[in-house]
Amino acid sequence: MTRTPLRPLARILEARQKGENPDAIERENIRLRHEDMRDRARSRAEGRLLVLALFFFCAFAVVGGRMGLMAATEPAEPRAATSTSRIVAQRADIVDRQGRILATNLRTHSLYAQPPHMVDPERAARELVGIFPDLDENRLIKDFTGSRKFLWIKKKLSPEQQQLVHDIGEPGLLFGPREMRLYPNGKLAAHILGGYGFGLESVYAAEVIGTAGVEKAFDDFLRDPAEQGRPLELSIDLTVQAAVERVLYGGMRLMNAKGAAAVLMDAHSGEIVAMASLPDFDPNDRPVPLTEGDQADSPLFNRAVQGVYELGSTFKILTAAQAMELRLVNAFTEIDTNAPLVWGKYKIREWGNHNYGPRLSVMDVVVKSSNVGTANIAMMIGQKRQREFFTELGLFDPTPVELVEAPGAKPLIPKRWSEIVTITTSYGHGMSASPLHLATAYASVLNGGTRVMPTLLKRQAVTPGERVVSEEVSTIARNMLRQVVTRGTATFGEVPGYLVAGKTGTAEKPKPGGGYYNEKVITTFASVFPADDPKYVLVVTLDEPVETSGSKPRRTAGWTAVPVAAEVIRRTAPLLGLRPAIEPGAKDG
Repeated sequence: MTRTPLRPLARILEARQKGENPDAIERENIRLRHEDMRDRARSRAEGRLLVLALFFFCAFAVVGGRMGLMAATEPAEPRAATSTSRIVAQRADIVDRQGRILATNLRTHSLYAQPPHMVDPERAARELVGIFPDLDENRLIKDFTGSRKFLWIKKKLSPEQQQLVHDIGEPGLLFGPREMRLYPNGKLAAHILGGYGFGLESVYAAEVIGTAGVEKAFDDFLRDPAEQGRPLELSIDLTVQAAVERVLYGGMRLMNAKGAAAVLMDAHSGEIVAMASLPDFDPNDRPVPLTEGDQADSPLFNRAVQGVYELGSTFKILTAAQAMELRLVNAFTEIDTNAPLVWGKYKIREWGNHNYGPRLSVMDVVVKSSNVGTANIAMMIGQKRQREFFTELGLFDPTPVELVEAPGAKPLIPKRWSEIVTITTSYGHGMSASPLHLATAYASVLNGGTRVMPTLLKRQAVTPGERVVSEEVSTIARNMLRQVVTRGTATFGEVPGYLVAGKTGTAEKPKPGGGYYNEKVITTFASVFPADDPKYVLVVTLDEPVETSGSKPRRTAGWTAVPVAAEVIRRTAPLLGLRPAIEPGAKDG
């Protein structure tokens, strides 16, 4: 920068020649220099202010953008109790088809002890036993006064229990936050839901994992953070499930049965609207499995899925439908029913040693439930075709329903499918399947003839399966089952306003060492309603029932399972949105 002198010599000499004051030149130069310095300082200040303003603008823009993003984001609970914990404690809800809660998480606390920090271990043990009577006071004292540094006392506490422990005032008793699974409906749908337990756990969090039912089958989905807590929607209807369980429990008690099962299924989609097994349990306090004896006696045993039984005469309509589909017979074809039927060393007799005469139509074979007539139809079908048809109906494989227990419930099938096996299985003896197998087969044959797959998940759309019988055969089969209710073995199954069609089945229970019990039976009623436009399939099974209102005990399905199923339909049909059909009254003469 060139600095201008304050007293330039040339101007000073010129000013003296003209008689002017040379000092004025100096003052003027000083003024100009100060103005130039002021302008440069102002320019620097304005630049700095501009930079500072831009900085604050950017900072406020970032803060404002972040606040807007947070305001627009859906609130979500943290996935773990602490930022350093790897335990994923959160678990999605389970809801019914209407969105009602079946299982959810509840924030609670665990109780643990650090004995080195305890002031009065004996008093603490005594107070804890007063709050939790299941604890052993001597064991607690031994643990509190020994060398242990840490021990769990209770994995989950109610708020009332937590307050009582807090009132003890013992610094060595500490609480850890955690989540537990809550089933607000108690025993309702217990075998479907299953239960839960704790996996990885620390004092800050615990991993909630499924141990049975859909809780275990969908464990990965329920725990997946990527699902963002999306609930698992089941196909069951909570209200219908409650009605089915209540009626089934009353029927089991009334019929003096040791157990019972029921499956209510959508005949077209395969959605299970209700499924019950008795005796049951409360998944909030799941009992331990049996370590000895028959596991089927445990309340954890799901009779509807795990229980494989000889289902008796309910199979007869399947045999008749296959024969009609093969065009071997029609509904009015006469069949030899002269009892007993002798095959080698075996004699096929009717229930109660009845003899329905030399010949019956296929319709009456089903209506009167003739073993001999059904056996003769089965021999017309043949071994190979019968096996293929049963395979197509899913009677040889575990059901694909979404329960962790289902894959182990494989039907019991003879190793060699001889002609005598063809004969006995045609009327439901010689092979064992579950009530869910039977409900699936009935839905496939009676819904118009398309195969359905059972599911516990709510389906948004129904895709028809492959055809197993024609629509014509399906309609005729439903008419036959309707006749069973109106004039056959299931007259107690009539429900005014709802056209019920169904088939009874009474099978003697096999002995563990071979042979059959004389007075222990499994009774089943498999039905579809309404018969003219099938919407739902219902299967009710009772274990060792006996009806004692008469002079003699009665054990057949017509006296035991049928009335229970009729009451289930009477209670649930309105809940399912089915309007009763009003039958026209008699004309006035």
